[in-house]
Amino acid sequence: MDNQQFLESEWDYCLVLDACRYDVFAEVYDEYLDGTLEKRESIGSSTPEWAYRTFTEEHDIAYFSGNPFINSLGIPLNELKWGASCDYEWTATEHISDVIDVWKEGWDDDLGTVPPESLAESLERHSDTDDRTERTVLHYMQPHAPYLSRGKGRKLKQIQKGIRNQEDAEEVANDGTLSSLSDKLRPKVEEKLDGSELAQKAGLWLELGPTDVLKNGTRGAALALYEENLRIALEEVAEIVDELDGDVVVTADHGEAFGEEGVWEHHIETYIPPLMEVPWLEIE
Repeated sequence: MDNQQFLESEWDYCLVLDACRYDVFAEVYDEYLDGTLEKRESIGSSTPEWAYRTFTEEHDIAYFSGNPFINSLGIPLNELKWGASCDYEWTATEHISDVIDVWKEGWDDDLGTVPPESLAESLERHSDTDDRTERTVLHYMQPHAPYLSRGKGRKLKQIQKGIRNQEDAEEVANDGTLSSLSDKLRPKVEEKLDGSELAQKAGLWLELGPTDVLKNGTRGAALALYEENLRIALEEVAEIVDELDGDVVVTADHGEAFGEEGVWEHHIETYIPPLMEVPWLEIE
């Protein structure tokens, strides 16, 4: 299996499906797209890690980002107060020439996420940016949870709230007592959560319906909604591909785990096949 070689490969447009594992993609993609599919190995098991390890220089790219970790705010990942939980001193604006915050302008509060059609709408609004840059990335949030058919996404709502409160969080962090306490407790709490399968499943349960879990189990319920999310995204991808002028690739930043090796969802520096094996589809 080849490494992803995201920037080294030839493409004019790259469509990134967030948290899209190879095996599920391989089962359904040809119902929507024609192309040559390869299995490639991602460079990271989560979006912050993938971005940090992929964009290491200055790149002339228009990056339409449905994922708030890749943003135009100018805040390093390791200073974000709303969920990156990493030590990466990486800022999108220092490495990517143009970042368009689709996670903000295309947000749907009812769904609790950025629906896939928001990417096409943003690309049309910012066509001048697309035209002037060498290459363009469209980063979809799906098949990543929240699951669109449920319309009750919670996790990304918390990130959105955290973004709005970033300045306030910075002010609180500057208070000696609170900052010291937070800096000491947060790593310990995260260490416990990262090692707990129950805690990981509890996070996923926020996105699942109790009836589905009781009927199909956590894995079955999550996989069914995950595949549905992927299909919804692929319908939109199929439409926009016909409008793009140039070589188009569809891939993912990382995969998603559903209990393999005791891992659920995706986490930084967790190198197991469901998180590292991603599709690389060159569109015909």
